[in-house]
Amino acid sequence: MESIVSDVFAKNSLIVAFVFVGVLTWLSYYASDKLSNGRFHGSAIAIILGLVLAYVAGAATGGSKGVADISLLAGVGVLGGAMFRDFAIVATAYGADLREIKRSGFVGVLSIILGVVLSFAVGAIVALAFGYTDSVSVSTIGAGAATYIVGPVTGTALNASSEVIALSVGAGLIKSVLVMVGTPFVAPLIGLNNPHSAMIYGGLMGTTSGVAGGLAATDPRLVPYGAMTATFYTGVGCLLAPSILFLIVDALL
Repeated sequence: MESIVSDVFAKNSLIVAFVFVGVLTWLSYYASDKLSNGRFHGSAIAIILGLVLAYVAGAATGGSKGVADISLLAGVGVLGGAMFRDFAIVATAYGADLREIKRSGFVGVLSIILGVVLSFAVGAIVALAFGYTDSVSVSTIGAGAATYIVGPVTGTALNASSEVIALSVGAGLIKSVLVMVGTPFVAPLIGLNNPHSAMIYGGLMGTTSGVAGGLAATDPRLVPYGAMTATFYTGVGCLLAPSILFLIVDALL
């Protein structure tokens, strides 16, 4: 019986990965609703659980691919690989409408550019503080501080090492979780209570999942506005980080 189950799982590894992630996501949102009344968003719980499970699986198997090192969950490696990452980027780009971004006005557009540059700069400074001195690594980690999508895209374009790309993803995930958790607490302090401020906030923070989760816990009516500018943030980051921002870092280093 065990061999039959293993064989079925192996032949349908990608389907098993979708089911695994789906169940994990459902449990995360259930926990968010029952334990925190939605204040601690389900997306944040799902990311944290994913990181914990990846660590536990790596420690148990001695591997380096997280839960994908477990044979029954090998499909998670495909689901979390570059193919689906690039698909998500393209899908995000197709979902954006330039006419919508104009509604936020000049301030909204400026917030996107400032958000990308400031996040990149903070990430680059942290990379330097931890001993990275080559422009490729510094730029990749800096891009990861923008979002966990911009980081891998930049690292791939600059031919960064897999370890540095992984660090960029980690930086983006930490930022996403912090934005999710912190948004409901800072919202009253910064006047985050209307569509215009939500657009600016999404442009400055940039992480679509973090902004959407944080605004959902603050006021669900603000989610479309913040997510809209955050979506453009990812696109702008993918354009600026491996080109202009990398050239600036390369010149400075």
